[in-house]
Amino acid sequence: MIIYKDIITEDEIISDSYDLKLIDDIVYEADCAMITEGAVEVNTGANASAEEADEALEDAEVKVNNIVHSFRLQTTAFDKKSYLTYLKGYMKSVKNALQEKGASADTITAFEKGASKYVKEKLLPNFKDFEFYVGESQNPDGMVVLLNYREDGVTPYIIVWKHGLSEMKV
Repeated sequence: MIIYKDIITEDEIISDSYDLKLIDDIVYEADCAMITEGAVEVNTGANASAEEADEALEDAEVKVNNIVHSFRLQTTAFDKKSYLTYLKGYMKSVKNALQEKGASADTITAFEKGASKYVKEKLLPNFKDFEFYVGESQNPDGMVVLLNYREDGVTPYIIVWKHGLSEMKV
């Protein structure tokens, strides 16, 4: 299995156990599923005292997004202006990281042109439809994972920047 980590923060973002689709050689998309996380039952084997009996905790099942939950992604918010400001800095950080890793000039140019085109043609026109998540460290300089829904309105999917990931084989 391959776990993909954010090249800036080293947060785990996604793995190849999900069906990753490469789009325009610039981003990966992966369909998510809403799963039910069960309630946690703890039996200590002790009898509750009369005073503690009223203090029982409610622990219910909850529906969660499998990728968001599995990789401990944290929700964040942006308006269009603040997202574009973030994205400008993030793209510069990714370019620097690619240069440090010895990526070819062609790879860096393809990343810059492809990312710019993707933002203009796909992200900005649908900006209001996206939810935003950051990695577990909540580092504001790291990758922001985008979540949207397919045309059916019920199937969630995430979008991650291909060049912003490094592979870790497990």
